[in-house]
Amino acid sequence: MKKHIPLVCLLLISATGMGQSFNNLPLHTQKPPLHGKNWMAITGKPLAATAGAMIFNKGGNAVDASCAMLAATCTMWDALAWGGETQALIYNPNTKKVIAINALGVAPTGATADFFKSKGMKYPPEYGALAAVTPGTPGGLMTMLAEYGTMSLKDVLAPAMELAEGYPIEAQTANSIEGGKAEIKKWPYSTKVFLTHPGAKREAPDAGEIFVQKDLLSTLQKLVEREQQALKKGRTRKEAIYAAYDRFYKGDIAKEIARGCQEQGGLITEQDLANWKVKIEAPMMTSYRGIDVYKLQQWTQGPVMLQTLNILENFDLKGMGYNSTKYVHTLYQAMNLAYADRDFYYGDPAFAPEEPMKGLLSKEYAKERTKQINWEMNNLATGPGDPYPFEGKQNPYTDLLKTWGSQALLNQAGNPLTEKFLNDFAAGTTSVEAADKEGWVVSITPSGGWVPSCIAGNTGVGMSQRMQSFVLDAKENPFNVVEPGKRPRVTLTPSMALKDGKPFLSFAKQAGDEQDQLLLQFFLNVVEFGMTVQEACEAPSFKTFQMYSSFGNHEKAPGALTLNNAMPPWIRKDLTRMGYKLSYQERTSGPINAIYFDWEHGSFWGGSSNHGEDYGIGW
Repeated sequence: MKKHIPLVCLLLISATGMGQSFNNLPLHTQKPPLHGKNWMAITGKPLAATAGAMIFNKGGNAVDASCAMLAATCTMWDALAWGGETQALIYNPNTKKVIAINALGVAPTGATADFFKSKGMKYPPEYGALAAVTPGTPGGLMTMLAEYGTMSLKDVLAPAMELAEGYPIEAQTANSIEGGKAEIKKWPYSTKVFLTHPGAKREAPDAGEIFVQKDLLSTLQKLVEREQQALKKGRTRKEAIYAAYDRFYKGDIAKEIARGCQEQGGLITEQDLANWKVKIEAPMMTSYRGIDVYKLQQWTQGPVMLQTLNILENFDLKGMGYNSTKYVHTLYQAMNLAYADRDFYYGDPAFAPEEPMKGLLSKEYAKERTKQINWEMNNLATGPGDPYPFEGKQNPYTDLLKTWGSQALLNQAGNPLTEKFLNDFAAGTTSVEAADKEGWVVSITPSGGWVPSCIAGNTGVGMSQRMQSFVLDAKENPFNVVEPGKRPRVTLTPSMALKDGKPFLSFAKQAGDEQDQLLLQFFLNVVEFGMTVQEACEAPSFKTFQMYSSFGNHEKAPGALTLNNAMPPWIRKDLTRMGYKLSYQERTSGPINAIYFDWEHGSFWGGSSNHGEDYGIGW
């Protein structure tokens, strides 16, 4: 297969239609686009995409299929586990509305800033039971299925349960286990599950080895058992699924999760699990050149893409040329502004203080922020703005803002792009995209409990590591200081766009703080430069590290810019002159998974980046 269009050629291409300009040309991508008339299922693992196809073939809708894919990816440890978190956007064709699913866990009892400081920590830890917020994915899956699906939990979990009985583990996960075995050995339940060859030179499974998870299978069987018991008693499908939900969060499963967590030094209690609830929310939205773009609320980084689009709408991006010096500089500076706001103002809206989201997402505030762009050089000291006047209020944090930018520059300007920094910055997750002919569309970015994961007792459930996304000092972000019952501000950010009131794009990607900056470029590839969805998934992107990492030591690297190897030398020279510290990668675009809705022909286009194991099936 030919490679994607070279960057130099892309600079010369003008758009003739959204997502359709290259349709009649020869294939230019490393992976072919997917096509479907009835349904589309895309996710992070080929077997998990197959699980979605199995559910579609049984008559399920996109919600049923996405739940099956979610369950399968958790079971296959695709950078997440059953004790992680789930964030989703769902388009409901009956109401013509986009729904937001908040299934992020919360900090448990005793998780205070003083607690972690007393242990000499600058941030909550990256690994182990003490890094865990309460499990969110099981509740999120069962809530989506109960409220918007059509099938039973038994049917939807069947592929995942078959995987738990034993599946041929792929090299990526098997090697991740081997690489993380030093951490895994700290936790007895993880050691039992992951290290299938104890004492051998390679203690992890071999690629292709049948990987069995008896404890997890038992947990999933308990959920199905409770559902089936409820159905026999005359409960509705929805009520029966919620009966299974209660067994996980209030029954014997919860009891063992809490026991196993505390045994390994964690804080999660049975009451924490019983008190936690999934939230069905209204998403955030902005309009970009007539296209409505939806993101989750400020407990994720999602609104940062909306803020950036509001800034970029003031410029002729298409006229600049794709990945030209001016284009890269404009996007980089716009993202600097929006991400500085993310780093200071975003947090859990259920807790005081109230985030100034109305101001942050106003078009007027975006125009004000554009005035701060230096068109000749990168601004290393870009800091948060003041959105409060744009919602008729006075900023209570002006003193903190005066020192925030200068201190950030002082602390981080010399930070090298170390392997650990890059790994933390791009900490993995997966994504799930599904759509059907009835009009249901689902975009999910689940995560948490990635290898090396600490497993909670004899449940087979790997616990989240999301506690590390909190801060302990209000000087860094007064909205995201850890408190019991509070959700951390996470990187996880599914995306959806509607045009003329109908689904236009559904898209998401893995990789921590990279997510919204690369999803932004994907979106502009389609909207401004007319790429097909597969071309947009593969096209060379660039990465900025001028925002704080949400992981590890929360570092940043002002001015650091990773370019694709295809970037021409004259643009490299220009960007170096403008103060950027350049590095290069062969592939910079993903992995992004996406669905484009071709209303002219009544079909779906599916796209999946040309690296990683992400895979899709359409029919």
